[in-house]
Amino acid sequence: MGRERYAFLFQPGTYGSAEDPLQLRVGYYTEVAGLGESPSDVTVHGKVEVFDRCFGSGAQTSCNALTNFWRTVSNLRIEVDSAGQEGCRAGTNFWAVSQAVSMRRVEVTGGQLSLMDYCSAGPSLASGGFIADSKLPNVVSGSQQQWLTRDSEVAGWSNGVWNQAFSGVEGAPATEAGDAPPYTVQDRTPLSREKPYLFVDSAGDHQVRVPAAQRGSRGVTWDGGQAPGRTVPLSDFYVARPTDSVARINSQLARGKHLLLTPGVYDVERSIAVERARTVVLGVGHATLSSRRGAVPRTVGDVPGAVVAGLTVDAGAQESSVLLRVGTKNARKSDPADPVTLSDVYFRVGGPQTGRAEVSLEVNSDHVLLDHIWAWRADHGLPGTYGWDVSTGRNGVVVDGDDVSATGLFVEHYQQYNVVWNGERGRTFLFQNELPYDPPNQAAWQHDGTLGWAAYKVADHVRRHELAGAGSYVFTNVDPSLHASHGFEVPRTEGVRLRHLYTVNLTAGTLDSVVNGVGAPVTAKEAGQPSYVLDYP
Repeated sequence: MGRERYAFLFQPGTYGSAEDPLQLRVGYYTEVAGLGESPSDVTVHGKVEVFDRCFGSGAQTSCNALTNFWRTVSNLRIEVDSAGQEGCRAGTNFWAVSQAVSMRRVEVTGGQLSLMDYCSAGPSLASGGFIADSKLPNVVSGSQQQWLTRDSEVAGWSNGVWNQAFSGVEGAPATEAGDAPPYTVQDRTPLSREKPYLFVDSAGDHQVRVPAAQRGSRGVTWDGGQAPGRTVPLSDFYVARPTDSVARINSQLARGKHLLLTPGVYDVERSIAVERARTVVLGVGHATLSSRRGAVPRTVGDVPGAVVAGLTVDAGAQESSVLLRVGTKNARKSDPADPVTLSDVYFRVGGPQTGRAEVSLEVNSDHVLLDHIWAWRADHGLPGTYGWDVSTGRNGVVVDGDDVSATGLFVEHYQQYNVVWNGERGRTFLFQNELPYDPPNQAAWQHDGTLGWAAYKVADHVRRHELAGAGSYVFTNVDPSLHASHGFEVPRTEGVRLRHLYTVNLTAGTLDSVVNGVGAPVTAKEAGQPSYVLDYP
């Protein structure tokens, strides 16, 4: 929960060898990225790995990856070499991670990729994660509870606990008609845009590639050359540091500069505002905006084509109305061909500090793409920074705009609806949720005759919406007697289509149904056993 942030950026070239491999252990708040135009321009002979965290000693040792958050690897090739690693760890690159972690534009050769650490004591569950635009060997998912792989290639995929989702993935496992998950598959991604990336061109100049939005995408973008899009010289960016004032940053944005946020924590007392079309805001090394005095740390105006990527936003002790706002209500300005895009954008309410925010992410604009969002009201952290009356958050994500798409929406522990979707023609592929752990009693967690609050609420007036690969978990450990009436609450209309929904009990509390009273309840007696609804209605 500290303020340290790190980025390891590799110039084009080859690092390590079969005889002397480079073995990187990726820790918290760390980004490892290549600076090539193509992933193959930076080759790591060795491994780029994350292992389980282990606690205790001797026979009492237990290990898991459930809190292996906040780390990134991108834009490089890993040739798996195991010299110096014997036995169980040979031949495998381990990436045992959970939420707020991304792997993008990565090629792995010479061994397999494992999303769990099966060599450590236990092993226990992991709760990730996200891969996009990558070319991978056989992947061992193993104990991963949920995972989204988008627009990639895999040689094979094994295992998975509750929900493994694949969109536009060549080699994705098949889902047989009538089977329950863990696999949810769609052949192509209806709307996608890859995250911007920093690279060094043949003249040695630093540039930022901003990929274009695509429809019906499948496979990697870079196999036949550079990803479609535009290149912006780094000289067109204001390269900010945590010591810079918001006034200075906003002045640079108003002059037409894009914004690159170097690693660190930026304490902000008023909004950093994007008001120009097609502006790029790129955070490096998990750059973090931390609200002060109730500020809204980031706003995006009613402009098309803006891209915000690689950014974490923290609530502060004085309540913010929202942590990131896209557009203004009822403005309805957008460009379907150039959607505002948020990639690898994370939110925290509590954890490193006391946090209060009514809403974490508010989307008012139409035609917005949310590509890997993690919004978290803390269930753990530094002492005194979390608890029902300590760090408060009503909703994680509120969508008022029409034609908004989400690929990878992870929203957890908010006190009312975790997601509220008011716009028409919304679409989410993979949703993961844990309901709040800490309601003190049923009276504090109910409304309008309904016990608890649903994880995902589609407003009653909405006529068209799609949701696929969605799970909600209950673990009310402060009062295990609590009930929630359902995990999902949607209008009962033909145009609202849900596929592969489930609820799970994590040993405390009860979810009485999956969606609108449909689907078997999950209680502590069925802990870990999902209740599925394959299609609704």
